[in-house]
Amino acid sequence: MVPIFGSGIPISPLRFNTHASDHSAECQCSVAFRLGCPKRTGSKTNHPAEKHVSASPGKRLRDAAKDGTIQVPGAFNALAARQIERTGFAAAYLSGAAFSAGDFALPDIGLFTLTELVAETRQLTAAVDIPLIVDADTGFGEALNLERAVCELEHAGAAAIQLEDQVLPKRCGHLSGKTLVSTQEMCAKIRAAVSARKDSDLVILARTDARGVNDLEDAIERAKAFVQAGADWVFPEALQNKEEFAAFAQAVNVPLVANMTEFGKSPLLTHHDLATLGYAAVLYPVTLLRLAMKQVEAGLGILKSAGTQESLLGQMQTRQELYDLLDYEGYEQRDHAHFQQPPSEETS
Repeated sequence: MVPIFGSGIPISPLRFNTHASDHSAECQCSVAFRLGCPKRTGSKTNHPAEKHVSASPGKRLRDAAKDGTIQVPGAFNALAARQIERTGFAAAYLSGAAFSAGDFALPDIGLFTLTELVAETRQLTAAVDIPLIVDADTGFGEALNLERAVCELEHAGAAAIQLEDQVLPKRCGHLSGKTLVSTQEMCAKIRAAVSARKDSDLVILARTDARGVNDLEDAIERAKAFVQAGADWVFPEALQNKEEFAAFAQAVNVPLVANMTEFGKSPLLTHHDLATLGYAAVLYPVTLLRLAMKQVEAGLGILKSAGTQESLLGQMQTRQELYDLLDYEGYEQRDHAHFQQPPSEETS
């Protein structure tokens, strides 16, 4: 008989920020108690609570990038995030495009809400201990709206919050027809984001889409202004060749993020290429979703035509592999342990 477990859900340790106010700590604590935090007694990967992680998510992301250029795959759900961590990647990415498509079957034009993004952020950070970079699109409004967005996403466990300089409704960074806000307006948003964070290690990641709208020179000038406004890292979107990636890195002296999305305007440079150019992180925002959906499409075709999935078994994650990733054994061990405890003297 399969045991019915309680309501505890494994989450990362309470993410108390080293610079957080008392109010911030209370908010995070209440979230943690709502979700619960059992130990993963049978897991191949230690439960985050057992690692005694004291550094904030932002600090862990910054430290990881100091050790070398990090590869950051996009996690389209919590289980994918767990697999990213299990495979050994130092961080994960919550892509707005993958979130829109995967959760809502909607295009990447800014249709999801702050509440929905915060909930997804919380689910991903609950499932893993590696830091999460969160794509917040244009920030859900103007400067004051952005203050609240940063507060909510930081409380949900984000290590970095990405903001872009497009006008809402936005478009995918590798499509034509984008429109930019003024540099002054974007800088105001960045200042609001910096002032709203409780932890000074939370990374404010400023993305500019100016290369696809104007030219490389404008992208560089905007990036320099964003840094002056307080951006910690910069993300130049849709650069068109290796030489442009190199020129941008030479001109902008802060940690840079490269987007290696497929079927876009940028060439697919290798991790080694981008590390040599000095980039801090390389994003693969929709890679896993694209792989998964292509397999879904192929599998459905075979299932419909053959009337059975038997020929697909070798391409599937096995039941045991899924259970290992979920730490099923740890749940069973705790469940049995709860019922094996002798009754207390007061109740005997």
